[in-house]
Amino acid sequence: MDIYQLGNMKDKKAALQKLGVESEGVEIMSKKMELLFFFLKDLKTPAVNILKQDALSVGAELAVPGGAILCEKPFYDCILIGTKKHIEILSHKELRQPFGLKSVAKELKKFLSSKTYPVQIMGIVNLNEDSFFEGSRFVAQEALLECKKMISQGAQIIDVGPVSSRPGSLEVSEEEELRRVKPFCDALKQEELYKKAVFSIDSYTPSVVEYALQSGFSFINDIMGAADEVLIRLALKYNAKLCIMHMQGSPKTMQKNPYYEDVTVEVSDFFEERIAKCEALGLTREHLILDVGIGFGKSLEHNLVLLKNLAHFKKFGCELLIGASRKSMIDHIIPAPIKERLPGTLAIHLKAMENGASIIRCHDVPEHQQALKVFEAMR
Repeated sequence: MDIYQLGNMKDKKAALQKLGVESEGVEIMSKKMELLFFFLKDLKTPAVNILKQDALSVGAELAVPGGAILCEKPFYDCILIGTKKHIEILSHKELRQPFGLKSVAKELKKFLSSKTYPVQIMGIVNLNEDSFFEGSRFVAQEALLECKKMISQGAQIIDVGPVSSRPGSLEVSEEEELRRVKPFCDALKQEELYKKAVFSIDSYTPSVVEYALQSGFSFINDIMGAADEVLIRLALKYNAKLCIMHMQGSPKTMQKNPYYEDVTVEVSDFFEERIAKCEALGLTREHLILDVGIGFGKSLEHNLVLLKNLAHFKKFGCELLIGASRKSMIDHIIPAPIKERLPGTLAIHLKAMENGASIIRCHDVPEHQQALKVFEAMR
């Protein structure tokens, strides 16, 4: 007889089916194979004590500060620990409890019903002269050739940016942005390259976005996070996807001492509000992608917390996009010039994928294709 410990399995149901477990058992056991952790902030003290007992009664656990049982303070933070099966039972149980636990139950149900999406690589092509990575800058015809190259290397989406959004970058006029993007759009439309990949326009200027959508683009990458209703309406009109990115401040000011009380909570509240705005105008969650905005008004600590807690944002039922390609957070961890940040980029993006990201925005398509394929094989 031999025995060995198994590593983390991406598809737990498949492992059980391969073993020959019957279908009902597969459904039950797979939920017991995934340990989940939830941070509950400012929970009322009576709710803490009720949830502690209910968690223990189903086999889960609630980690609470000392003094909670004596009700020394009106609110406490705590960590809920349990398998997917535990949380499923607990979420039903708390629907009947007072002190705000009904809201806790509803939130837990959102996490339990989150979707899993196939991972896609988004290649970056910039039509400007000041994007932070020189290797991503192209003019119209060169840009088209680069797109073809990226598609052949495995990119399913190409993100085209006529204006730089690097820290400290300045705005350009609408006329200049259109001047940069029109030749590319015209060539794309003529060659019908949009039939071979999804094309994303990295802009929040309505006239630029509409020109791109008329030319075969079907994805709006909005770093302003759906602040402008016109972009939402354009996504509806052209049946396009809309990526809502979080940014504190503007590209010119965003890295000047960014501050958050709790970055995960504040970014989550931002998405809640912007999703509601989109839905009120008729754009469904199937058309929305969320981007926590790595490096957009965040310190290194903020970026790391968002990446670690990325699975939280799956509760919204939207795809998650991560773009940390060659960004300065890598240099803040281990000093490295931009051209030497590919290894750090791959480490971030692989972890982001493991935590729920399904669209990886990057400069280096073949390297990401290889890394993702190998990573998937190991899972």
